[in-house]
Amino acid sequence: MLGGTGFVGTELVTRLAMAGHWVRVPTRNLAHGERLRVLDTVELVAANVHDPRALGQLLTGMDVVINLVGILNERGRATFHTVHTELGAKVAAAARAARVRRLLHMSAIGAEAERAPSLYLRSKGAAEAHVRAAAPYLDFTIFRPAVIFGPRDSLTNRFARLLQLSAGFLPLARAQARFAPIYVLDVVEAFVRALRERQTIGQTYELCGPEILTLEQLVRTTAEVAGVRCWIVPLPDVIARIQAMVMGLLPGKPFSMDNYRSLTVDSVCQDDGCGRLGVAPQHLLAVLPTYLGDNALQAQTDFLRRSVR
Repeated sequence: MLGGTGFVGTELVTRLAMAGHWVRVPTRNLAHGERLRVLDTVELVAANVHDPRALGQLLTGMDVVINLVGILNERGRATFHTVHTELGAKVAAAARAARVRRLLHMSAIGAEAERAPSLYLRSKGAAEAHVRAAAPYLDFTIFRPAVIFGPRDSLTNRFARLLQLSAGFLPLARAQARFAPIYVLDVVEAFVRALRERQTIGQTYELCGPEILTLEQLVRTTAEVAGVRCWIVPLPDVIARIQAMVMGLLPGKPFSMDNYRSLTVDSVCQDDGCGRLGVAPQHLLAVLPTYLGDNALQAQTDFLRRSVR
């Protein structure tokens, strides 16, 4: 599994390992996979998945390849084209050479090779094109999730931290952009079902949660659950673009022009992929209290009790 030490990958690897599957997880830094070391059927391998030769060796003997690799901002040699588009082509070619027939590929809502407004979305769309072109020798399934939330996300946790650091004051670009956030374990469930069900071969599934929120509503909901103050100042697009240009120069690129362009496309589903897969996605407010706020531990216990009844 490529990207197996990331946010979604860690949860998916854990789910598959607990079900008895043997999972090979390449990573540049073995320390990134510490949470997976306790799983007996997980093999962590130090490797550069962008090296075609190493990639071919990693896929040898595998039944399925899962590609979850993705970035939200470019850094050095890690460009959208390299990480998304080129790697998608390399995975398809390596799978063919290693005779691995099954491929599950993570994309994003709004991915479009030519018409999408951001490099991020265009590179995701181009990667999808490489995967689809491999249809004669690959049984692929493509997933297009909306923004994903969960205990170790970079969405709700980031907003909670920003609000804490800024005493609740947040100038917000594209405050009316719309999202249908989906819980990470619902994304994992979609992948697991695709592995079991052959009718998912050749299909693309958009994955969304059950409610649509504006970015402002999402931030306010996060603040309320986390118990932090929240004063949002929606920015006009002209000011938002200036904010993106300035923040894009800061270490870690907390917000960039490409992020701004991605926000011009609503992260909502045009197709009910969860319904087609038989997945009933969790509501945001059913999960947020389990990991945000002072009562997170008790909320998590209560939530788990309700889940097993």
